[in-house]
Amino acid sequence: MKKIDGVFSGGGVKAIAFAGALETLEQQGYSFQRTAGTSAGAIFASLLAADYKAGDMEKLMTNLTLETITTSKHKRKPLLPFTRWMRLYFQLGLYKGEEIEEQMEKLLARKGIYTFGDLAPGRLKIVCSDISLGRMVVLPDDLERIYGIEAKTFSVAKAVRMSAGIPFFFTPVRLEGKQGKSLIVDGGVLSNFPLWIWEKPYGNKKRPVLGLQLADPPNQLPPQRIENGIEMFQALFRTMKKAHDARYISHSKSKNIMFLPVNEFETTDFQISTAEKEELVKLGKEKAKEFLEGWRQ
Repeated sequence: MKKIDGVFSGGGVKAIAFAGALETLEQQGYSFQRTAGTSAGAIFASLLAADYKAGDMEKLMTNLTLETITTSKHKRKPLLPFTRWMRLYFQLGLYKGEEIEEQMEKLLARKGIYTFGDLAPGRLKIVCSDISLGRMVVLPDDLERIYGIEAKTFSVAKAVRMSAGIPFFFTPVRLEGKQGKSLIVDGGVLSNFPLWIWEKPYGNKKRPVLGLQLADPPNQLPPQRIENGIEMFQALFRTMKKAHDARYISHSKSKNIMFLPVNEFETTDFQISTAEKEELVKLGKEKAKEFLEGWRQ
């Protein structure tokens, strides 16, 4: 068994490609000892930490639909265009996002995982963005220091929900802290690919760290086309997500990153077809195989 640590980037529905990559890694004898992730990557990181297998995750992700993450047990009527804008203005998001937390609670409970106290120390780290305090938050590490919350009592499912709170799509999570209430959103706002998270002082690592990123290498990303205000806002948001992590990814670090080019898919397109989901899984398997053939740890 080849023991490694893993870091998973955000990417919304595109993260289905991770399931394919993980299957290839599993088949070739790799085992994740510690995992970290942002947004959709936090979902996979937490499932791995709970000892889910790649095949299980592929089934879970391919069954994912817009309805499963936006419709709770209390059925709601579809939102009208005007209602959407009102909800966005007053509640800061189109959907509550509680369904993500509910689904993760059920999945983690099957493995006996409820809080960070149910995991081995350091087994899982989840990145979020506190837009009230203007800072990046790593859970469970920062819970006590910033919010006065005992880490071992904090729900892993809630942490995932916080990290996966895509701005404007999902309502921010309100967390009571030492300085009052904070609004927590998608970790990708400040670090969409926290490859730095497992590094010890002076760059030492306990074991090989493999990063899985839902994008092309930074030097291969095409320039963004900007012709109006909306496209400029979108470009600003993408730049904000990528710039911090891209600067960190040196040539040497790129050798330990599995890049999964899924640019033709939209992050929040949860209505993609079954065939497209299968395409993402297939892409993940193929890219993982290509990467492992030349990976020197």
